[in-house]
Amino acid sequence: MPQFETFHFTSDDSGSRLDQFVEAQYLASPPRKQQLSRTYIQQLIRDGAVTVNEKISKPGYKLRAGDEITLQLPDPSPLETIPPESVPLNIHYEDSSLIVIDKPAGMLVHPAGGVNTGTLVNALLGHCTDLSGIGGTERPGIVHRLDRDTSGVLVAAKTDLAHRTLSAQFEAHTTSRRYVAAICGTPEPGAGTIDEQIARSHRDRRKMAVVKTDGRRAVTHYEVLEVYDGFSLLRLTLETGRLHQIRVHLSFIGFPVAGDAVYGGGRERALAEAPSVAVRHALIKLNRQALHAETLAFIHPETDERLEFSTPMPSDMLQVVNSLRSNGWGIANAKMS
Repeated sequence: MPQFETFHFTSDDSGSRLDQFVEAQYLASPPRKQQLSRTYIQQLIRDGAVTVNEKISKPGYKLRAGDEITLQLPDPSPLETIPPESVPLNIHYEDSSLIVIDKPAGMLVHPAGGVNTGTLVNALLGHCTDLSGIGGTERPGIVHRLDRDTSGVLVAAKTDLAHRTLSAQFEAHTTSRRYVAAICGTPEPGAGTIDEQIARSHRDRRKMAVVKTDGRRAVTHYEVLEVYDGFSLLRLTLETGRLHQIRVHLSFIGFPVAGDAVYGGGRERALAEAPSVAVRHALIKLNRQALHAETLAFIHPETDERLEFSTPMPSDMLQVVNSLRSNGWGIANAKMS
């Protein structure tokens, strides 16, 4: 059963943000059974699991004396129901504080939607014995995530200090995250910035959408690397990190990620625009969005050293790109690492 907690706001706390106030309750003495990061709390608020005076609010809502805050914590799967699994991991780096891995496409980061096997958490539990517990029993060590069908670099925390420090860097947008994507069409100009708010879609709560008001600011910088017949290869740098941000932004400007069945670049469109049989075969084999988290950089929580990790496109996405390259179109910029 979900857990409910009620807090009462006093005049001594006047002007505090809702998310900051709830976070403070979970750092107060005596210690509670679980600690919640502000990112997780903000997500609970956006999902309607936190109410103020029985009304859904926003993370930045300024509390007033007398406000009653009710928090509904989802009923997490007990850790023992998330079995450790012996799954090979492509590890870039590991020490006593954190682990950096190359997540393959097709792997969920953490249990969700009734799936509690075959996830990255299962694999991490099978490999590590010391994951941070701040993320809760369903998300031990998870600081950020990649979509199931997005491949690339991801960091997980082993200690609570590492978890809090890394989470703070992601929240402050001081990490560096670069992606590559094969997209339908070619945006003009060849480099630019998409600065559009993102929120849950009112039409489909499983999706995100660009909104004019009441969303969260989202900023994506893009650069066209190569131009093909009907497609392009982009490098994208995230200034913010909203759910599905790249996919939503590119779809919004009319150039969705190739193979993205959710945001407009699905198999039907990609196959219809494929310039050759070889490209069509590569897209069919890909069977996912052509999006890859190429580079991740952050400050080590213990040593203060800046670490940067990069990983090349996986073979399924590279086959699509090579097929497009072989179709005879030129390279816009020779900037692939």
